[in-house]
Amino acid sequence: MAELKRIEEICEKIGIEKENIIPYGKYIAKVNLKERERREKKGKLILVTAMNPTPYGEGKTTVSIGLSDAINSCGRTSIVSLREPSLGPVFGIKGGATGGGLSKVEPSNEINLHFTGDIHAVTSAHNLLAALLDNVYSRKNISHFQPKDIFFHRVLDMNDRALRKVIIGVGDDSGQIRESKFEITAASEVMAILGLSYDLKELKEKLSKIMVGISFDNKPVFSKDIGAENGMAILLKDAINPNIVQTLNNNPAFIHTGPFANIAHGTCSITSIDLATRLADFTVVEAGFGSDLGAEKFLDIVSRNRYMVPPDFIVIVATLRAIKHHGGVKMKNMGEKNLDAVRIGFSNLEKHIENMKSFNINTVVALNKFSEDNEEELELVERLIREKGCEVFKIDVFNQGYKTAVDLAEYIINSETSKNEVNYVYDFKDSIEEKIKKVAYRIYGAYGIVINKKVKGKIKMVEEWGFSELPICIAKTQYSFSDNEKLLGRPKNFNIEIKDIKVSSGAGFIVVYLGNIMTMPGLPEEPSALKMTINEKGEVKL
Repeated sequence: MAELKRIEEICEKIGIEKENIIPYGKYIAKVNLKERERREKKGKLILVTAMNPTPYGEGKTTVSIGLSDAINSCGRTSIVSLREPSLGPVFGIKGGATGGGLSKVEPSNEINLHFTGDIHAVTSAHNLLAALLDNVYSRKNISHFQPKDIFFHRVLDMNDRALRKVIIGVGDDSGQIRESKFEITAASEVMAILGLSYDLKELKEKLSKIMVGISFDNKPVFSKDIGAENGMAILLKDAINPNIVQTLNNNPAFIHTGPFANIAHGTCSITSIDLATRLADFTVVEAGFGSDLGAEKFLDIVSRNRYMVPPDFIVIVATLRAIKHHGGVKMKNMGEKNLDAVRIGFSNLEKHIENMKSFNINTVVALNKFSEDNEEELELVERLIREKGCEVFKIDVFNQGYKTAVDLAEYIINSETSKNEVNYVYDFKDSIEEKIKKVAYRIYGAYGIVINKKVKGKIKMVEEWGFSELPICIAKTQYSFSDNEKLLGRPKNFNIEIKDIKVSSGAGFIVVYLGNIMTMPGLPEEPSALKMTINEKGEVKL
């Protein structure tokens, strides 16, 4: 492990011009988007996803960082591109999101906390629109605009279940009291827009298209109708520039935008990915949670963006712990050898392998090893994976560093990764209901879908507004292929219930809500915040 280098040295390593570096202290900088004007896209794209995780995560970020370091050690250039950590999970159950052990990005504390202020900027821009909207409503500046038809609410970058449903306007002399709610900033459409905008011009255009409500004559009302897009863009003008930091091995890492994959599209910004593919031979991108969420959305939404390309390679992160969890083993019993549970739980990973191969993209499994793993169980997992016709590499980048990922890196570098025609799950011209069915059947393995009369009516209305050709972004639990987190493994003969839909017209997709998914998470019984310390010198331990 090397000492951290000044961020200017890291930028110089990949040829970023000094005039395009915007330093935020010694070890953090933003890169002006002008940098990409100097370069053509040349690099290959590696998408890192996973099987359905345990509540503690399976080390997808750690593996992504270790793989990028390993590629750099092989004499090729690589940049890992990750999402920004949200304060909600940091202070909640998962803790930080900068990798771990010998496979991290630094300075981790700063990245996990306020970083360059991007998420705060998203929060402010989102809440500016909410405030302008309420101001218009209270002053009756849009005729016949009813409170029940306002569905743009406020956000906060913290897990706070008390804010899931609130009453606003109590102190307003105009008497405009109504029910509202808060969502976590990672679920904000503004976050999605920031991540999916190529430049300031497109950012402003997308911000103007946010649907904030419905008028009395059943027509959409957009943010541009209340003149909000300029103020919002001003708050986000710096946030659109990608953030650059470094790994423990002094290799470059982009960390930019932070949408969750269970309630949003779940990947870093297209600006950071696009710039990385211009600067390096390989770009390693992490998509959130399992392949049924982050990877499906990356492929069907993000990679179909006009500025993006599909990945050349998909790496599925699996752990013995997660496989046994899907085999019915409780976390407290993970240390006990149980080959039968491994065989049962493998069905979950099996489905993820099938799903990723169905896109017609090269797929490999990274078996992320934990120190307490049983070797006989690991050998069984490796054998089962190879029987599925998929290559597997056992790695331990957390404890032993990137060298354990060199074989995986060389396999990817030396593999034939010529672009195949991607077999997307649905066509944009499919109806909304048909898109939902195709994802449910092919990716989740569902038996059927259930849509009540009210939701069917909303779908019909959305299609009448002209949004039927947008992709869908399904919000559901990350712990199961189904909409029920208790259905582990590879569930069969289950239906999924469509609870609601929402048009994210600015971001350019339709959010489909399944099960009991919450867009404002709550804190666990013992939040990570209670274990953190800071001493009199200001030294923080997260």
